[in-house]
Amino acid sequence: MKINLNGNNDEISGWIWDNLIPTSGQSETVQGELLRAIEKLRWEAQENGNINWDRGFEIHLEFIFSHLCNEVSFSEETAQSIEKDLDRLNDFMFPEELESREDDDKLPYVDDDLYDRLVGHLVGYCRKNQILIKNKNNPEQHR
Repeated sequence: MKINLNGNNDEISGWIWDNLIPTSGQSETVQGELLRAIEKLRWEAQENGNINWDRGFEIHLEFIFSHLCNEVSFSEETAQSIEKDLDRLNDFMFPEELESREDDDKLPYVDDDLYDRLVGHLVGYCRKNQILIKNKNNPEQHR
């Protein structure tokens, strides 16, 4: 099976969501699991302020990093952009930890631009890897 690459990033990621991500649990494909991981991170930050942050979310970050930052077809600039975005998602403080309003930029990242950029990189990854790649289920991943 191949990923349907007809359309823009939203249409392609919609196809991946509808066809490669189960209603619960991990995706059977790397492409589907990448999108699931990005959207899990987005949901936790935007809806919960990362209050439930645990090893499961770190595993999502590691999974994205291992596949997108190591994609040989991406330029060094793209890999650096992905790494910078993932570092930002991982480097945050809870509101009660802030010492002043000057540190607001250290709160969990909730704007869509970063997550949308990662989805765009996922679509770029899928353009280079249109044939589905089997995902090895991670028994430590409960998110």
